[in-house]
Amino acid sequence: MTQITFHSEGNRIIGFDSQGHSGYAEEGEDIVCAAITSAIRLVDATINDVLGLAASVKIRESDATISFRLPGSLGPTAESACQALLTGLMVYFTELHEEYPENIEVLEEDLSFSPSKHSTERMVRYHDSYWSSVLRPQEGRRLHQERP
Repeated sequence: MTQITFHSEGNRIIGFDSQGHSGYAEEGEDIVCAAITSAIRLVDATINDVLGLAASVKIRESDATISFRLPGSLGPTAESACQALLTGLMVYFTELHEEYPENIEVLEEDLSFSPSKHSTERMVRYHDSYWSSVLRPQEGRRLHQERP
């Protein structure tokens, strides 16, 4: 299974980690893996090559891990574009999870969450139920709402 964790600080998505193989089919024939990889490549190319923002992208083929992080301080236009792209990526992966629940899992970790000093747990939310309630096809269009 591929696990994708989006990292946020409050309402700002700062990046994501994708880890593992989907296991849908053999290498070279896995449509879930191809869908995940192509979506990540599109976001990377748009943010780094088109917008020229120098986001950090680390790839480890040994354990099928991709780590993506936005730069710290972006102007308002670049920030808005990046948030739209990363939110769209999260929505896409959540929809993919609905079709292939055994092959992809989508989580969000809020790094601004401060657990008590005696706790080591992180705030991690599963997004399938959230996005299912927010996005409803209506006459071929989606209803968009702000993330909580």
